Amino acid sequence: MAPALLTRSDGQATVEAAFLVPTLLLTMGLLLEPACLLYTRMVMGQAAAETARLLVTSSGSPEVSKLFCLRRLAAIPEVSLFHVGGSDDWDIELSKDRGAVSVSIRGHARPLPLLGLLAGGVLGYDGQGVILSVRYEATLRPSWLGGDAHDWATVWDG
Repeated sequence: MAPALLTRSDGQATVEAAFLVPTLLLTMGLLLEPACLLYTRMVMGQAAAETARLLVTSSGSPEVSKLFCLRRLAAIPEVSLFHVGGSDDWDIELSKDRGAVSVSIRGHARPLPLLGLLAGGVLGYDGQGVILSVRYEATLRPSWLGGDAHDWATVWDG
């Protein structure tokens, strides 16, 4: 009867689960973190592009454009994997020269330690976390086009 006890494998599943569950969670974490940083950069890029279009078509102050950009950046969750520092952390720089515009957005994220070392090496790191920055430059208004958006709209008002 003793040899039959040695050949049983009733507890094998417990040992496999104890190894498999942490391995799966670690793998999911490693796949999820880059997706979070990529989402943040994607929203930053879209916010920069939309703000650039607003700069070209608007005759308002640059402060209005910054508030517009901050509103777009509110789509990024205030979770350290995505962004840290709240709305005060966003550094938004706007420049407009005739039809050429430039919008730069800079913020910070704090990924988990394992990927944080890699992300910090690639993207840069300061005291607040990994630096995420996006710059959008474009010539959105041709030089031959005169007037502003208000002038164009009055043509169709009759």
